[in-house]
Amino acid sequence: MKLRIFYDGLCPLCKNEMRNIKRRDIDNAISLEDINAQDFSERFPHIDVTKANDILHAETADGKLLLGLDVTYEAWSLVGKGCLVGLLRKPLIKPFADQGYLLFAKNRYKISKLLTGQSRLPQECESGRCDIKY
Repeated sequence: MKLRIFYDGLCPLCKNEMRNIKRRDIDNAISLEDINAQDFSERFPHIDVTKANDILHAETADGKLLLGLDVTYEAWSLVGKGCLVGLLRKPLIKPFADQGYLLFAKNRYKISKLLTGQSRLPQECESGRCDIKY
């Protein structure tokens, strides 16, 4: 595992992006953890669920914490598609992209409703673990 992403599995758009990333993750370099899992805080006490619900969190294999679009860029880079979001990490664009991301994150359920017809997904957990089916 090179990257562990802590995502909101109740958000249709978020879950869809994680599913797309994992489909391309042929080296199994990325693990996904739904912050809504019943045992999440027990397994990851160092991750504040409230903060992780406000902004996407991930940790690298060496324990470095990544946030927001840095997570997205790292994940897509690991599956060979970093060019899709690389422009958003350029110094002149990064501050604006990060603000746009925070606006998206704050309104992700409303945006999901507009784009998918669903604002939140039902939790699909078995024995306290919520996994993406891909």
